[in-house]
Amino acid sequence: MSWGCAVQKSVGLPPMAESDGHEAQVYQLRAVLRGISPLIWRRLLLRSDSTVAQLHEVLQIAFGWDDEHLNRFEIRGREYAVYRDGGGMIGIDAGDMRLCDLKLRRLERFVYEYDFGDSWIHDLRLETTLPLNPRKIYPVCVAGKCSAPPEDCGGSLAFMANRHYYAGFGRGQSADDLEAFMDEFDDEESAVNTTRTGLTDGRSIVR
Repeated sequence: MSWGCAVQKSVGLPPMAESDGHEAQVYQLRAVLRGISPLIWRRLLLRSDSTVAQLHEVLQIAFGWDDEHLNRFEIRGREYAVYRDGGGMIGIDAGDMRLCDLKLRRLERFVYEYDFGDSWIHDLRLETTLPLNPRKIYPVCVAGKCSAPPEDCGGSLAFMANRHYYAGFGRGQSADDLEAFMDEFDDEESAVNTTRTGLTDGRSIVR
């Protein structure tokens, strides 16, 4: 799966909470996949009244994951997760918590983990808050670099040890993915464009 940007239709996530007087802003988040060099990262813009579950979906799309494993967020010592059929859930239901209700401070960091076997740790930081642009669709990926590793490859250490193998064979999903790996993950602009494609191909979230 390629990584994408603006999202245009619901993908089965819980609806956002009804308005309670909160004036929506835009959160600019930077997400970095831990333990890999060169860095694999994304810069994301999403509404402050998005739920943590919706952030989970955005990260899945942005990094090209298949959403086949358990997940969790760790934010200020509390765990939030999106329920998976047959797999259960750890911590608080992420669909019940909006980002704005977390009262995140500028530059505050938190963690998202996907696949407890491979343990893909994403370090997230709230870079800044921006005014909502009514002409734009959120969420959107505005920057980033490098394709994410393939699913079930053993985690960051195994991926780094076998990086040239994956660069040669790609993830087997498309010619674009293969070319990204053959280019050794160096083309930042094409990475952003690929993400936009992924988030606009129907796997989108709107308010």
